[in-house]
Amino acid sequence: MADTFVKQRASVRVLAGGGLLGVAVVLAALNLRPAVTSTGSVLGEVRTSLGASATWAGALTTVPGLCFAVAGSIAPWVAKRIGLPAAVSVALALLTGGLVIRVLDGKLVVLGGTLVATAGIALANVLIPVVVKDAFPARVGLMSGLYTGALQTGGALGSAVTPGVDNAFGGWRPGLASWAVLAGVALVLWMIGARTKPGLPDTGPVPEGGPRSLLRNGLAWTVTLFFGLQACLAYIVMGWLPAVLMDSGVSRGDAGLLLGLISLLGLPVSLFLVPLAARSRSQSWWVVALGVFGLAGITGVMIAPGAAPLLWSIGIGIGMSVFSLAITTITLRSRDGADTARLSGMAQGFGYLLAALGPFLFGLLHDVTGSWTVPFVLLLLTSAGQMILGWFAGRPRFV
Repeated sequence: MADTFVKQRASVRVLAGGGLLGVAVVLAALNLRPAVTSTGSVLGEVRTSLGASATWAGALTTVPGLCFAVAGSIAPWVAKRIGLPAAVSVALALLTGGLVIRVLDGKLVVLGGTLVATAGIALANVLIPVVVKDAFPARVGLMSGLYTGALQTGGALGSAVTPGVDNAFGGWRPGLASWAVLAGVALVLWMIGARTKPGLPDTGPVPEGGPRSLLRNGLAWTVTLFFGLQACLAYIVMGWLPAVLMDSGVSRGDAGLLLGLISLLGLPVSLFLVPLAARSRSQSWWVVALGVFGLAGITGVMIAPGAAPLLWSIGIGIGMSVFSLAITTITLRSRDGADTARLSGMAQGFGYLLAALGPFLFGLLHDVTGSWTVPFVLLLLTSAGQMILGWFAGRPRFV
């Protein structure tokens, strides 16, 4: 009887620890976008306050994408050296510290703090899927849905809440610094949750011949290009769609609302579709189905942007929800946490480099041709390529 009671208490502790870690994962994910989106929402005020140039503003908005690519690629190495729980703690500590640093002084400090914060985000971007894979093997779909839903919610909150905090507390510095509080809470909860979850592993043993490389693995490149193309499409839409809609007669306010709607549509897809897709043997048809909506919306904006902008935006938003499946595919195409870390680092490292080219090429094509038609052909090709690669990435195989 006593042994049974002890086992029951141990089981309760394990369940409680797993639940606390799950909350920590979601809260951490909630912090991985506001550092970026909050800056955009007050960028004009920041430039005016600091006397900064447009070139400086361009550098500030470019830093996150480059950090996602560079710092994300070393995340598996960091986790191998200090262990997965400690590596995530370092990531959240960098994020918290960077958010504080960037509001303390002038232009260089803002850039430096943003660099530190986004380096922390890049590490967490790669490592959190490993936590999902190793700590919740029976609930990968559910946790992936919650994780990606929290990412998208955090991004929307960053742009929506920061101006209000700015107005309430008298400036952009408290508006941006307020996100350090949420990041600090996430760090504390993560450190507690990682301790109470028994057996949370590191990234796995290193094979005798050294760490395994995925650079010659065809499936790994398929997943990487799938992730990169969907991110490229998202970067183009977020950066250019409002301008396209305003050129067709949509007001600035309505264009902003439509862009917000596109972001929010990813939340229900993450919460409800991803768990279903993860339980399927293959995710290929799910990727294609979402892609069809995206193609329809892009085509509508290309042909008649002002005719039904709400309908086109809904189609694009549903199509861009494939981001949730791209993240989930990383965990489903790997056998263990070690391979998840390697695949996540490769997909996000190379993928975000590819994504960074998208908005530049879109704008260049618009400048060269003087119209939106050719840039939208690029967008259609990107969407079609994402669907094709997503079909192959979604098939039930392992790297």
